[in-house]
Amino acid sequence: MIVLLFDAHKLDISDEFSHVIEACKGNDTKIRIVLNKADKVTNQQLMRVYGALMWSLGKVLGTPEVARVYIGSFWDQPYQNDDNRRLFEAEEEDLFRDIQQVPRGSIVRKLNDLVKRCRIAKTHAYIMAHIKQEMPVFGKEAKMKQIIASMPKIFLQLERETGIPAGDFPNLEEFQEKLKTFDITKLQKLNQGLIDALDKMISTELPRLMSQVPQDQDVAHEDYMQSVRKRDGGALYDKNDTPFGLGETLDLLNAPLPINEFQYEFEQLGPGADGKVNGTQAKKPMQDSKLPNATLRRIWTLADLDSDGKLDLMEFAICKRLIRMKLDGHDLPVEIPPAWVSPVAE
Repeated sequence: MIVLLFDAHKLDISDEFSHVIEACKGNDTKIRIVLNKADKVTNQQLMRVYGALMWSLGKVLGTPEVARVYIGSFWDQPYQNDDNRRLFEAEEEDLFRDIQQVPRGSIVRKLNDLVKRCRIAKTHAYIMAHIKQEMPVFGKEAKMKQIIASMPKIFLQLERETGIPAGDFPNLEEFQEKLKTFDITKLQKLNQGLIDALDKMISTELPRLMSQVPQDQDVAHEDYMQSVRKRDGGALYDKNDTPFGLGETLDLLNAPLPINEFQYEFEQLGPGADGKVNGTQAKKPMQDSKLPNATLRRIWTLADLDSDGKLDLMEFAICKRLIRMKLDGHDLPVEIPPAWVSPVAE
């Protein structure tokens, strides 16, 4: 995957960047465009910025269809403009899903290339067999010149007789040039058994192999996720255990925890009979911080000590303190410091 990163407030494509994009040609299916820091502009400005970016890319990429553009603010700082939060979240999920599909896409692309090479090899075999059949015992050089001159007709004849698509035939001018220096005595007769085996592989074996790719990929991904859950804890990677989905933790930073400071706000959320608030109740006050959902996922995962999808007063206090730490520019801890959950703190 090739990711081209643009800032929403700076869309100019420099000469150096233009040369980089030029070097990427031939890998159009691998290119993804990211419009970053989109929270710095309003809805109306974002529409104009997106249109300007597409226009600029259309000139540089030179492809009939511009690559996929992901819009968002891909860092862990609070959104400056929170109006497009849902859009940013959806785009972020699409981007990471696209990244997860890279291994599968690589396999599919290699299989498609194999099919293409097989079809080209089959076409080439028919062409060379036709030339071999037309060659006389004497006067080969004169006949070869005649054959080279009549290659357009030969291509059309083979297309009608074999049903090979015109797109599978080689470039006519390049093929004629190569034939001028080719030693025709090296040609062998067409082996129909090999052609039949190639047809079977293209029509039967490769499609069967292709159909197994998604299933194999899903199993491999699930096995990997299971191993991660066993290593780092189920709540961290189980999307249903938090209102913010998948997440991860960062570096450790210890700090005192004044639980009473957050008691009034906790009670205003209306905790249940078990003295806890669920994800729906806690989600809005957490999002009021305007931190990206990826950061809020990590905070929830850390604060939900018993991984039950709810927060009691202590866990809510931990959650609020982590948010404040992040807003103050500190990194999130890898685990909750023991002092925060000690009997004294409680």
